[in-house]
Amino acid sequence: MRIFDWITKPLDFITKYFKALVFLLIVVLIFTPQEESLQQEANVARINLYGAILQSDSFLEELEKLEKNKNIQGILLVIDSPGGAIAPSVEISEAIKRINVKTPIVAYAQGAMASGSYLAGVWADSIVANRGALLGSIGVIINGADISELAQKLGIKPQTIKAGIYKEAGTFMRPWTAEEEAMLENLVYEQYQMFVEVVANARGIPQHNESHFAQGKILSAKSALEFGLIDKVGNLYDAQNLLFQKANITNPQWYKEEKDKIEVYLEKILGDNLALGVQNGIATTIEQLSKIQMKGN
Repeated sequence: MRIFDWITKPLDFITKYFKALVFLLIVVLIFTPQEESLQQEANVARINLYGAILQSDSFLEELEKLEKNKNIQGILLVIDSPGGAIAPSVEISEAIKRINVKTPIVAYAQGAMASGSYLAGVWADSIVANRGALLGSIGVIINGADISELAQKLGIKPQTIKAGIYKEAGTFMRPWTAEEEAMLENLVYEQYQMFVEVVANARGIPQHNESHFAQGKILSAKSALEFGLIDKVGNLYDAQNLLFQKANITNPQWYKEEKDKIEVYLEKILGDNLALGVQNGIATTIEQLSKIQMKGN
């Protein structure tokens, strides 16, 4: 008997019968009684708003799940976003405002809560900010460029057919006309006034103080607290405790998204990252087995 046989023979067995072992594992997982879910006991949930806000659908779907869960008594909204488009920011803001009436929401500015992300979370019951967070940037901007000289050097000549003198406003193929620029300025100012009004109403700040808290200023947590944009400078632990107080939660049980049975079982044994890899391998194996079965039929 070779010295390494005790290592190689089990590996050979696993390699030879891998698909059969995977199949047996799947069968066992399907028919093994599962532990009773703790989701029914969950009374507090966390939802994250990370990155640029370019659309609101996925966030609103996640928020709606929490809204429909009658056991959830409070929601922690963790924000680390530089902002984004106006429309999706407004949609998130209005959803937070609606839900906060019946379920307390505490927003925690983890990194950046600026521009569109500040608008999104402004209607939370309370706002706590990390002492290193950047906040505010209450303003609106339209960017443009004039590349007409470059296009001319490259021999590019634009051709446009339009109906309406403002239809080409914002084009980068020529300088904007005075009428176009005036129209865009009015549009930006109107959106800015809307932004300022929402912040003033949500935070109880006199709107005529907008030169202090708005005008696109990026503020530290300390300055944001002075101007009334946040309620407290603290950390995630402080935000959680404030939420528990607002929601009268004495025994917090955090909501966790339910996962697939196989995924949960593998995570218990192997850990998150390795389990994900094994799960992907199982999915691939199942796909291959189904192909074999189809060929056999």
